[in-house]
Amino acid sequence: MSVSDQGATVWLTGLPSAGKTTIAYALAERLRAEGHRVEVLDGDEIREFLSAGLGFSREDRHTNVQRIGFVAELLASNGVKALVPVIAPFADSREAVRTRHAAAATDYLEVHVATPVEVCSERDVKGLYAKQAAGEISGLTGVDDPYEAPESPDLRIESHTQTVQESASALHALLTERGLA
Repeated sequence: MSVSDQGATVWLTGLPSAGKTTIAYALAERLRAEGHRVEVLDGDEIREFLSAGLGFSREDRHTNVQRIGFVAELLASNGVKALVPVIAPFADSREAVRTRHAAAATDYLEVHVATPVEVCSERDVKGLYAKQAAGEISGLTGVDDPYEAPESPDLRIESHTQTVQESASALHALLTERGLA
């Protein structure tokens, strides 16, 4: 199997508006240019198509993460780099995905996009922080709903201190170090 045929799941976890999806798409572009097969499993698209009908209770969030983890492992075991920019707020849900990958001997990397909530609320890409502040929504991860940051991720990116390209390059360097890029 050549390097570009080696699949892997790269899970980017972090708060809403942390930069997960932006970094994932920047990395995907670079990997594709190098000849890798890549899919970005965007959390919003997954919720619309694969997890429609799920809410935001702890149980529904766990189910959502497990569904995404299943699809990611399926892709990765078939030679695709599955980039997963999904909040996945609970450590036990992320660990269950890691365990599924380990059982299938599929590479799995956890990346924490560790952007402080104050920066995320300033970015407020989807207007969620403003809606929460106005009392229009509740259960916003990291504000009035828990987020369990990874204790020892494979990589921690502080996207508020570097450019998107620098963040994507740091992640690419990790993939290279692990023999996956």
